[in-house]
Amino acid sequence: MAQQKMAEQTILGRISAREDTQSEISMRLVGALLALAIAAVHVADQGGVTVLNSPAWLGWAFRLIEVGGVLTALVLLVPRPAWLGPAWLGWAAGALLGAGPFTGYIATRTVGLPGDPGDVGNWGYWVGTVSLLAEAALVVLSVSMVLTLRRRWAQ
Repeated sequence: MAQQKMAEQTILGRISAREDTQSEISMRLVGALLALAIAAVHVADQGGVTVLNSPAWLGWAFRLIEVGGVLTALVLLVPRPAWLGPAWLGWAAGALLGAGPFTGYIATRTVGLPGDPGDVGNWGYWVGTVSLLAEAALVVLSVSMVLTLRRRWAQ
């Protein structure tokens, strides 16, 4: 009887571990797609890959977001060795990728940015709305995954 109970617990533990792995893979895929969506929205907003927004500092900020989106997607998707640090670091990058442009968009629409006062009050821009949704979703997903993984890592 005790052996049967131990065997059942072992099987249930394996099933639970497999479900956790599948859930984590799904979350990583969703996070990577959101990061790529943020990069794509910023490429579209800028007018293409070869165009640099004006003022130049804002164009370079867009470039950082675009490159950051691709790198964050790669960090979330590619298996990495343990020596690169805890798994939640990729999700922390995702939270930063979402929070930075989200904050910048709110600033451009409320107080304006140096050299770019033309967007103050322009809340109806559909590309910006798509960007806000993707950024907010990535922040929520990333923060929840950081908290989950840190809890698991601390045990």
